[in-house]
Amino acid sequence: MDEIYVSTDIEADGPSPGHHSMLSFASVAFSLDRTIHSSFERNLDLLPGATQHPDTVRFWKTQPEAWDACRKDPIEPAVAMQDYLGWLGVLPGDPIFVAHPVSFDYKFISWYLYEFVGEDPFRFSAVDMISYAMAVLKRPWRESRSPYLPKEWFDLEHPHTHKAMDDAVEHAFLFCSMVEASGKAEQDD
Repeated sequence: MDEIYVSTDIEADGPSPGHHSMLSFASVAFSLDRTIHSSFERNLDLLPGATQHPDTVRFWKTQPEAWDACRKDPIEPAVAMQDYLGWLGVLPGDPIFVAHPVSFDYKFISWYLYEFVGEDPFRFSAVDMISYAMAVLKRPWRESRSPYLPKEWFDLEHPHTHKAMDDAVEHAFLFCSMVEASGKAEQDD
């Protein structure tokens, strides 16, 4: 079966799933030729007993439009994750999780999948865009994050807004640019 890349962005009220809630998430299934096959997005109810981290609360106060977007029409996490599992199951290939950074987004998605549906169809198949950029650019990790990436890698039609779907789409196209740059770098060597 072919691979299908799944760019995913989550918004949360703290750094640790279970202690804090995932507020919203969005995934875009795409191919490396920049074809978007389908997308999925949900806003979630807060976890019972979870808390909001003070640093994250301060961040959200600087992003009122994004906060309003992620709190609109939330649903139960169990329903959202069952819907997500169904969406992943009909993708035209084995899903490969892609995120910037994968260490944040994937831990929430995997925790929520195991907690609410008992499985994670990604099976730890995940690409960290920062690490990938590090290899392509031959720079340290801290200089391989979004603020330091070549401007031509970004699609100006899809800015970073801290809204899950906007950021998932932005990262899908950014990852395609990284893969293209990687191919060019190999040709130049």
